Order: sequence, then C-alpha cells, then structure tokens
Amino acid sequence: MGNPSKITEGGMVYSLGEFDGKQVEYDFSKVLTYMEAKGKLLFGRNFRLYHEDHKVLLKLCNYMVRDRTSCLEQGIDPDKGILLSGPVGCGKTTLMKLIRHITPHYKPYKVIPARNIVFGFNHVGHRIIEDYGNGQYFCFDDIGVEQMGRHFGKDCNVIGEILLSRHELFLESGLRTHATTNLNAEELEERYGKRVRSRMRELFNLVAFDQNAQDKRGTKNTDKK
Repeated sequence: MGNPSKITEGGMVYSLGEFDGKQVEYDFSKVLTYMEAKGKLLFGRNFRLYHEDHKVLLKLCNYMVRDRTSCLEQGIDPDKGILLSGPVGCGKTTLMKLIRHITPHYKPYKVIPARNIVFGFNHVGHRIIEDYGNGQYFCFDDIGVEQMGRHFGKDCNVIGEILLSRHELFLESGLRTHATTNLNAEELEERYGKRVRSRMRELFNLVAFDQNAQDKRGTKNTDKK
C-alpha cells in the first residue's frame, strides 16, 4: 500500500499526518494544506478553502479517513453515506469532488449530476436506473431540483427510484452512497415522498452548511454549488 500519509502532487510531496505502518494519525491542518493545493490544481489558482467552512470540512475529513472515534463524537455513522446540504453556491459540489482525493488508497466515488441521470432516462428509459442502482460508488449531485423523468410518455421520479435501489444495496452489502442538495428535509420529502425520505435517513449522514453560508462563486472558484 505504500505510505498513505504522503501524497505527491505537481512534484511536491504533502504529508497528511504520521503513518506507523498500520494506520495514519491524520493532522487536520496538514490535510487542509493539501486540499488547498489540490483544489488549485483541480479548479484553478483562485480556489481556496474558507475558515467558516472548517466545521463541515472536519466532519468530511474524519469521515473520509474513517476515523470512527471522531465520527461518532460528531454524530456521524461512518458506515452510512454523506448527504451534504446547504444553500446555492456554498461549495458542496466542489468539496465532494475534492475530499475524495485525501484517501487515494480507497476506491473513489464518481460525482454525477442528478439532472444528467434524468436526461439519460429520458433517452434510454429504465436501464439508467439499473445502471446507477448497481454496486459502484456514486455521489449524486444536486438532488431534488432535477426534472421528472419521462420516457415513452410515462413519468418517473428517476432519482427517487435510484435511491430506493441504493438503499437495498446498502442493506445487502453496506455499499455507501453520497449526495448533495440545496433542499431541506421537508422539501426533499415533498419531492420524493415519505418512503424515499425514510430510506434516505438510513442511507445518509446529514452534513449541513450554515444556511447563511456565503455564495463563493463570485470568487471564480470552479463549480461552487
């Protein structure tokens, strides 16, 4: 496995903590330094992390590195997925794309916009639901504001159906699913119904930005949802 506490980016080696040969003792300040550097490579030189978001970042970091003790102290079940919520522009999509890079020794998830999945359903039908209800790792981005799917004249709540399938996978094999949303719990229930909302509680840990979190898109950081 090598040393998972060290990551090389752009010819520089970043240390995320201390590795004793069995596990890494992560240093949050070092992880943030690496994330700043990786963020600039991914999203452009204007990217930066915000001090106001450190509470959310700490939860996400502890979750990604599987620090079970810290997760439980913060009310996070490390065996569930993450539902990252917050207002438009606060940085949800960017963080979910970025945070997976601090643990390159784990299998990464793919970040897929919910609207793209619905577009796919409109073209090919229920095969799309099967494609995303499988054993791969996904983060469904911006759920709850996508259009209703429609194929051959029949409407389908595509993301709702996929979440039901992912819940079954979670119960069968522990496969985790992640998502981002601008909506609150009541809005999600209105969009997907009580049954799906109930499954979402079992499927996800809710990690939320403050509702007054600033819109960071004006800073020219790429893809700040």
